[in-house]
Amino acid sequence: MEHTLPAKKVIKRLVKNCLREDIGSGDVTARLTPRDSVIDGRIITRERGVICGVAWVNEVFKQVGKRHKTKIEIDWRVKDGDIAKAGSTLCRFEGVAHPILSGERSALNIMQTLSGTATVTRLYADAIAHTKARLLDTRKTLPLLREAQKYAVRCGGGVNHRMGLYDGIIIKENHLRSGKSLERIVTEAITSMPEGALVELEVETIEELERGLLAGAKRIMLDDFSLEDMREAVAMTGDQADLEASGGINLDTIAAVAETGVDFISSGSITKHVKALDLSMLFDYR
Repeated sequence: MEHTLPAKKVIKRLVKNCLREDIGSGDVTARLTPRDSVIDGRIITRERGVICGVAWVNEVFKQVGKRHKTKIEIDWRVKDGDIAKAGSTLCRFEGVAHPILSGERSALNIMQTLSGTATVTRLYADAIAHTKARLLDTRKTLPLLREAQKYAVRCGGGVNHRMGLYDGIIIKENHLRSGKSLERIVTEAITSMPEGALVELEVETIEELERGLLAGAKRIMLDDFSLEDMREAVAMTGDQADLEASGGINLDTIAAVAETGVDFISSGSITKHVKALDLSMLFDYR
């Protein structure tokens, strides 16, 4: 399955910052190796998981190669979204040692994080595959990795929620405390956004759900509802609005939540509680 990548400038910027952080004024250890030495290498995974981050690794090697006025050749055996078995070779590469050594950690850090995100997303998505519910991510992403992690969520079988505060409205408890009524703020939100844009109301009780429906909300988030209350909310709502379950959802609870009949389930765990996939680069010097 093909997954739409973030813009090239997004990938380039992340890689540039990672390399700046790691290399700084120069890789003083790589200088100990002969300048003209050549490496044949590979990236392997030491555990089963969903692979994500090919474009970022390519960009790492492109940028470090450019610094050294050389090109690093990469032959990928997988693509983003593929499930790789433990011990699998993900790619082979060859090139001058210095830039490869300098880019090793940045390439692995990015790919391990994105593959970890995609892998846990797949576990959650598979757990609710027998229901109509779709898995959503949140804005609870690692700093400056939002677009990359949301891409990884797509690779793992999830669906993106809004990207940030600029492309959709979610009316939460703190907004409702501003003094405006629920009904007024919902109406203002709907009229302020283009048709088809995300406008969502978060509710904490059945009574708030009822008020939201009467106000015309078409997407309503059920925050920390019990399973019993979720079932009641689904029955009450019918086809008036889409319902999203949120709050404290994990791999142990998500299937039961999906079986209540909600349309969406959002979980911050898939992007903030990330266990990096165990990847390694192995080198052979010619």
